Amino acid sequence: MENGGVEKNGVLMFTDEELKQFDGLKRGEEDYIEVTCGCTSQRYGDAVGKLRVYFNGELLISCECTPGCQEDKLTPIEFEKHSGRDGARKWKHYVWVMVQGKRVSLSKSGLLKYYDQVPKTGKGFRKPRTGPRLHRDEFVLCTVCKKIRRFQIRNQEECRIHHDAMLNRNWKCSDIHQMTCDHEEERASRRVYRGCSRSQTCKGCMTCVCFGCSICRFSDCSCQTCIDFIRNAQA
Repeated sequence: MENGGVEKNGVLMFTDEELKQFDGLKRGEEDYIEVTCGCTSQRYGDAVGKLRVYFNGELLISCECTPGCQEDKLTPIEFEKHSGRDGARKWKHYVWVMVQGKRVSLSKSGLLKYYDQVPKTGKGFRKPRTGPRLHRDEFVLCTVCKKIRRFQIRNQEECRIHHDAMLNRNWKCSDIHQMTCDHEEERASRRVYRGCSRSQTCKGCMTCVCFGCSICRFSDCSCQTCIDFIRNAQA
């Protein structure tokens, strides 16, 4: 994490090049970065704080407007209100971070790229998704007819079917129940739809791309991917 930016499960969150410009930068051990932030009120002046940007899109601010301020884990909307700023709630434009000694609004900072990928809660930030892990549809090539077949992955059973198909170098259409090489191949224009709840034509995001979970990794499988996941999960 120190040399290549901030990453999780092999996916880069922010690069070192992106991070080095921010003042007050700290890298958390719980999937977040922390930077100096603030909001300016015409009546009360600057309220400063520490903004934590989490990998799941959540934004939380610890206020340091006065030495004794106890306001912690504020959403950006709550922080804007606490600062005493008048007018409409446009926190993306009025909450700022320090970039090389200059104030830059959150909307122009590049720190909202994960925030903008998950659904709104109406509270000023967007909560991490709960419930079963979402796995996007995957595709496997038949070794006989060379047609591409879709695998829907909505539960553990479907995950296992796709997992075993990927490990089978001789996989063929007939390995799927009620499927043969005579069935027509899905149109290429349809294959761009892979079941992401964020965007119909998503090309891959933290909502639909899974790098390993209890649904798609199996303790009775001897592949290295499953072995590594089970070993790390039990560590």
